[in-house]
Amino acid sequence: MARPKLIPHKSKTAAAPGARRQHVPEPNIARGDMPDFDRVIHERLRLGIISALAVNDALSFTDLKRLLDTTDGNLSVHARKLEDAGYIACNKRFEDRVPRTEYSLTATGKKALEKYLKEMEIFIQKTRSR
Repeated sequence: MARPKLIPHKSKTAAAPGARRQHVPEPNIARGDMPDFDRVIHERLRLGIISALAVNDALSFTDLKRLLDTTDGNLSVHARKLEDAGYIACNKRFEDRVPRTEYSLTATGKKALEKYLKEMEIFIQKTRSR
């Protein structure tokens, strides 16, 4: 099975000065219907990191930074949070005197991502059936 290519997402979240915000209606979701998503994974950049590692055996810090279009500091903070949760492993070594940091998904991280995706699928199905 071919591995999917991940394309960095570039969103423009800032509205132009003086622009009116578009009204977005409140979702019609009954109390108790919201799943208890894993907050470690649910954050956009952390979900990007763990998703990229799910389809690659390992990725370097530089590869992740480029793929997710983020800064060194932002990637470091979010990768550390995933590492502290036991979802990813960090391997630091030197190659020709150049430091190389590489990340990989742990078995715990794979299980957590599978659970998160299953909860998201259920939530989407509930939302569509309304």
